[in-house]
Amino acid sequence: MGVRATLAVLLLFIATVEAADGGVEFWELDFTMTCPGEGNWFKKKGESLLQGNETYKLQYDGKTKGSYHCEYNYTNDASVGTYYFYVKGKVCKNCFELDASLFGGVIAVDVLVTAILMMVIFKYTKKKSSAGLSHASKAPARSGGRAQAAQSPTYEPLSPHTRAQDPYSVVNRMG
Repeated sequence: MGVRATLAVLLLFIATVEAADGGVEFWELDFTMTCPGEGNWFKKKGESLLQGNETYKLQYDGKTKGSYHCEYNYTNDASVGTYYFYVKGKVCKNCFELDASLFGGVIAVDVLVTAILMMVIFKYTKKKSSAGLSHASKAPARSGGRAQAAQSPTYEPLSPHTRAQDPYSVVNRMG
């Protein structure tokens, strides 16, 4: 079970790898494409969209999915680079993307707080006894024989002649 959980968290962190220079981000009904440098935006086979911007934002629907690219100048030389995008996704008005690093952080904090809580409970519920050997307590010694009956008329023994002779009024002593 622990191996599966570790693998799931590891895969969540791997899945959050983003392009270093550019990429596509979805937010609610829109998507934003980011080019590595300021450039010109094109759709599919050369259809010019926008010029001189690093980002291009559109509302996503069935017509806006597909191939895009931007042509930009490298910063250290005069050559032109092309960065390609393929946009396809699902959007909704009240949706948001759960960042895997946030999700992993929540799990890590939860495990840490649980461990601290367990240590506190363990510390305060431990027996408060000395570290030395504990001696078993012995029962007090009993004096031999029966205690003497009280000399009170209230507790006078019953006379066998005055007892009832019903079936359950007789005490049978065995042994």
